[in-house]
Amino acid sequence: MIRSTARKRLLTAVALVTGVTLMAAGCSGSGNGESEQGTSEGRTLNVWAGTQTPIVANFNPYSPNPLHAANGAIYEPLFYYNKAQAGPPEPRLGESFEWSEDGTELTVKLREGVTWTDGEAFDAEDVVFSQTNEAAKRDFVVSVEALDTHTVKWVFDSPQFTSEVQLLGTSLVVPEHIWSQVDDLVTFANEDPVGTGPYKADAVTEAAYTVVANEDYWAGAPKVKKVRYLGIDANQSAEDLMTTGKVDWTAMFVADPERITADGRLSMINTPQDPTTIYTCVSVDLGCTGPQTDVAVRQAINLAMNRQEINDKAFAGLAATASPTFALLGRDDRWISPDVEEKSPQTPDAAAAAQVLEDAGYTKGADGIYEKDGQKVELTLITVDGWNDYNAVGDLLVEQAKAAGISIVHNKVTQQEMSDARVAGTYQLMVGGITGPSLDDPFSIYRQWMTTDYTRPVGEVMESGLFNYVRYTNPTVDAAVEAAASTNDEDVKKEQYAIIQQEIVRDLPYIPVVVNASQTFMDTQDFTGWPTQDDLYAFPPSWSTVSLGVVLSKLEPAS
Repeated sequence: MIRSTARKRLLTAVALVTGVTLMAAGCSGSGNGESEQGTSEGRTLNVWAGTQTPIVANFNPYSPNPLHAANGAIYEPLFYYNKAQAGPPEPRLGESFEWSEDGTELTVKLREGVTWTDGEAFDAEDVVFSQTNEAAKRDFVVSVEALDTHTVKWVFDSPQFTSEVQLLGTSLVVPEHIWSQVDDLVTFANEDPVGTGPYKADAVTEAAYTVVANEDYWAGAPKVKKVRYLGIDANQSAEDLMTTGKVDWTAMFVADPERITADGRLSMINTPQDPTTIYTCVSVDLGCTGPQTDVAVRQAINLAMNRQEINDKAFAGLAATASPTFALLGRDDRWISPDVEEKSPQTPDAAAAAQVLEDAGYTKGADGIYEKDGQKVELTLITVDGWNDYNAVGDLLVEQAKAAGISIVHNKVTQQEMSDARVAGTYQLMVGGITGPSLDDPFSIYRQWMTTDYTRPVGEVMESGLFNYVRYTNPTVDAAVEAAASTNDEDVKKEQYAIIQQEIVRDLPYIPVVVNASQTFMDTQDFTGWPTQDDLYAFPPSWSTVSLGVVLSKLEPAS
């Protein structure tokens, strides 16, 4: 699963046991169709989206670590782009949009009759502010103007067809009348959020937080009246709560899902979309340090990795094969250049890895570890303690790299420590995910995860919306991404993608591991309306930005 939201430090062992026990005692898992108050509206839906304890009240969508409900249940975008299946975007706060012929202007007609949860009317000024404030503005945007109360026009400095999802689908709209008064948009905790989404914030404790139905929601009041998001400090604890009826919706890796679904309460759907990778802090110019800044070391790790073993042992064989181009195999084949390797190697080649290092001037020491200029190829890799699949990847990679003369120390850290290291660049290697694109096109990965505009120097915290955590900067990639963004011609895009792929397949800023098995567990006994294989109306994981709000708005208590 892609863990890209709030990361909180672990409790002590004693507090962990106590906290989970108290949480379980406080969760309604009766499955009898009654709420905690005994009404006929149905019980509270209990969700784990990956949050650890202690939970901190932060509903700021511009923050690096907002609570999950902020991103879709409370705040919404203009349109919803469903990455689970092909199709046109679904109107949310927007009703329709139109591009100019040259791609330098975009006009959106907004939904009328929408109100914020404080009673104020939603209008074009909210969209203008949400697109132009200091935390959200983009360099390629010349202006954003309200043509009338429900029409907004963007003007760009160049064609921006491929920015459509970013502008309309991932940018959340906040109320101008509140946020324009905020001094620091990134650090503002926003403990009492005012949104347009299907839910409103209710209460926050260190162990859980709740949201309640927005009875004035523009699409109709949600049928599930209360949702509780739990803080759980390890996957095993979440599994235990699932099997005892205390968690109703979660997305996590489970090696033997049949054990979880055997009693018929929970169903599981697997929607592989997002690559699991080894993040490598790449750029010396931006402050990265360590052997991983040498492309030869990254190439050697790539060749030393036994992905088949990792899939079998860490992901129970449920993951899909990753491409070093970061196009999704099968769905995105038309975008893969014939001049690069289509798939990452599945079996290790320690001899080839060693040759890469030796060609780059490394020699093997008496201890079997390569070194150069007095520096051994000794690296530290971090994963979040309790994320069993990623922990297993780290442990396996240690042994696989050792066979190729590379020393890796695997440290398991808290969720907050991982998040802090990622946004500040204070790490060498990290097992981490990349959020796949909302369309059958890898462009958003290239732009958001691999261009210079989307990163910052080490030590400078990357604000919300920046995803180039590896500090990769390559002028050739930057130029090709810009050229691809300026056209709707598929052949021209393929030419630019071939340039990008040549660079990233060689440089390996993110070393692909697998395409993660995205397992979502849902209580189909007490709740109906979930996405299914036959009706993937939304990407189903409980942590998925924007789609989590779409799913919640569709659910109903079972009769």
